[in-house]
Amino acid sequence: MSETPTVAVFRPDDERLEAAVSLLDDLGSDPVTDPMLAVEATNATPRTDAEYVVLTSKTGAELVSQAGWDPGEQTVCAIGPATADALRTEGYAVDVVPEEYTSSGLVAELADDIDGARIEVARSDHGSPVLLEGFENAGAYVHETILYRLIRPEGSGRSVELAANGALDAACFTSSLTVEHFLEAADERGVREDALAGLADATVGVIGEPTAETARSLGIDADVIPDDAMFDALARETIAAVSRASQ
Repeated sequence: MSETPTVAVFRPDDERLEAAVSLLDDLGSDPVTDPMLAVEATNATPRTDAEYVVLTSKTGAELVSQAGWDPGEQTVCAIGPATADALRTEGYAVDVVPEEYTSSGLVAELADDIDGARIEVARSDHGSPVLLEGFENAGAYVHETILYRLIRPEGSGRSVELAANGALDAACFTSSLTVEHFLEAADERGVREDALAGLADATVGVIGEPTAETARSLGIDADVIPDDAMFDALARETIAAVSRASQ
């Protein structure tokens, strides 16, 4: 490994990628930007006949605002602080943010209050089933609205080539879909096994146990799973693990 570790980051190509690069620079690494997610809006809006509306991403918050969504008297729930901040920036009041910033954390936060209630979950087409199943098990009537689809951008995969050539020191996967898209890019290039071998020699950080489970199912072992499901924690803990591994 070089003195400045190369770290792949898969954030969407917007201010989230800029912030990730800035943080990784500050942490003394060489960020390899390789966006694995792009947004394709559906122009749908959350239903207005539910008592609770759940938003799960900054992108969702921005899209419902652009579409002119008015929650009225609905209880607005955000899966974590980043989504909550985005909703507030768009002018929405946020009523619920769970202590644990995960789908299961939000289910636990609401479980005692939603028996018989109607819940609208507004998110991407790749949302975890944990939210829907958890709310239904708590006695709620659940409807899901797809606000946007997540697709792999054209030209993605520069980090795949680095991994396949043994030139990647770490990777920061932020969702199951980033893992899947990484391997799709590897398949397109005919280097899947080499890329997997490169990741095995690198430090792999992931956000959340669901992402870790997806990675394991596809042959990638996660070395870092921060308790705080935020990119800042993922980056810091992954770089710290790279540093320990080099000693």
